[in-house]
Amino acid sequence: MTLAITTPRLHIRWLTEADSSFIYQLYNTELFLKFVGDKQLHSIEAARQYLLNGPIAMYQRIGIGLYMVETLEENTPIGICGLIKRDFLDDIDIGYGFLPEYFNHGYAFEAAKAVIDHARNTLKLKRLVAITSPDNQASIKLLSKLGLRFEKSIQETKDSPVNSLFGLNFRES
Repeated sequence: MTLAITTPRLHIRWLTEADSSFIYQLYNTELFLKFVGDKQLHSIEAARQYLLNGPIAMYQRIGIGLYMVETLEENTPIGICGLIKRDFLDDIDIGYGFLPEYFNHGYAFEAAKAVIDHARNTLKLKRLVAITSPDNQASIKLLSKLGLRFEKSIQETKDSPVNSLFGLNFRES
């Protein structure tokens, strides 16, 4: 089992070890570090280990994870968008991050909408959540546009930063 979602401009697929260089680049951008945090991916090898122990392990364990987002025509990696099961959340979480040069082109919305449709229609999830920093206005705007609504402030641990939890309940069809 693998994942392949195509939108008018994008191809969304499972990440592989071959994506290590891209993950290293993305996870070390200024805004990724600011809003997601430093995942200590300070080498391509560290990025490869992250992929193996994170998204790839999650695919094998529960069939979901973060996915690669590429342009459809050139197969250029531009970001990630996917579904994550975090231990501290009851529901599946949608997460995303894009290289800065691909901001403000509608790619994040297009990818996230496709992943949400996959969660609803293929995986038959009843609910989806997202967490974001309360000062990440671009992410909050995107979540709102996707139909997720602010529910509450949360912390992973008592020492971690306060984040905003957004939720989307899927209607029964």
